[in-house]
Amino acid sequence: MVRIGFIGAGSVEFTRNVVTDLCSFPELRGELHLSLHDIDAERLGYAEALARRISTQLGAGATVTASVDRRTAIEGCDYVVNEIQVGGYRATRADFDIPARYGLRQTIADTIGIGGVFRGLRTIPVLIGIGEDLAKVAPDSVLLNYSNPMAMLPWAVYAGSPFRNVVGLCHSVRDTHRFLAGLLGHRVDELELVTAGFNHQAFVLRLAHDGVDLYPRLRELVEADPELRRRVRVEIFRQFGYFPTESSEHSAEYVPWFMHHDEEIERFRVPVGEYLRRSEENIAEFDTTLAALHSDAPLDLTPTSELASEFIHAHQTGQPANIYVNVRNDALIDNLPAECCVEVPAVVDRDGLHPQPVGTLPPQLAALNRTFLNVVELTVRAVLDGDRNLVHQAALLDPNTAATLTTTQIRQMCDELFEAHGDLMPASLR
Repeated sequence: MVRIGFIGAGSVEFTRNVVTDLCSFPELRGELHLSLHDIDAERLGYAEALARRISTQLGAGATVTASVDRRTAIEGCDYVVNEIQVGGYRATRADFDIPARYGLRQTIADTIGIGGVFRGLRTIPVLIGIGEDLAKVAPDSVLLNYSNPMAMLPWAVYAGSPFRNVVGLCHSVRDTHRFLAGLLGHRVDELELVTAGFNHQAFVLRLAHDGVDLYPRLRELVEADPELRRRVRVEIFRQFGYFPTESSEHSAEYVPWFMHHDEEIERFRVPVGEYLRRSEENIAEFDTTLAALHSDAPLDLTPTSELASEFIHAHQTGQPANIYVNVRNDALIDNLPAECCVEVPAVVDRDGLHPQPVGTLPPQLAALNRTFLNVVELTVRAVLDGDRNLVHQAALLDPNTAATLTTTQIRQMCDELFEAHGDLMPASLR
């Protein structure tokens, strides 16, 4: 049996996607043990019922178990998929509302920025705890992390726990490659693509077809289309020469040039508060999934090619998969620090994960990445070292926060967020 643990399984729509993929693989029929965990017993019950229903409808013959005890759920697992959001919607609301009172705008607030810092502070201790549990009860497993802030969480696991086999997964590179292929009139599989950097701030380093560089063509398309030029990611491409992987709403809050200026918000159509709207949609989506679960009608079970599913399938069957992963920078990107967590291409096969070195980033990209890294590293170190002052310094160095607020305002805002999040903050930082 292939035992796969799900931490945060109560995120039923995401669980549904991964379970549907896994149960659709004929090679894994009768071989799956899906072990679900969530701290919310009611949501866990829904996830368990959903997983059983998917297995039955697809004829997968999967064993499905569930436990509110995390260590019980992950014991003996071959893979553990992490999809938690510590504090849920209430904590996210505080991450937006308190900075907004200071005049600080955010769009997604899950990566860097003040929202990313405090999401990291809430989540890092939990991920370290997961790493400690895995080292004891599933030392040979692979932790497949989807939770944000992605550049922080795998780093915290391999630096703060005995467990090292952690891999971060995100759709942003794959989605960017598809976007560029469509814009250039090609299929993705026709293009030669190499992308690297940090999660949510990586860059397409090679964009070619039959050995011909497609960047000149992309520049022509951009300069000919005024609407394309109203996207933040396109503006970053125009200024730095390489196309970034993250969407415009994400990218706008990682740099100092957009969020504080009303005219730039309008010009680039930046959706302030976008993640709150998405969170409210997710709540409604949960209700829709619940209604479908209670219905006798067959579920809509279309495979989604989730990266966790592709990883597991490739590792189990030996059919290689090319994916992008977030892992420790062990000689993968030469001009970024070795200990940080970078996003690079990789091959997964029966022998495991093989991240591919990409060499040296163009200097302007490495420079931009380092402004991102400052916030990530100080937040991780704040938790590992128990140093609250590092949190203030991470916020002071955050590009969007620093472009908007004074040093006094930044410190006051951080202290107010610490108070609002209460017991969700690391004990050493309260």
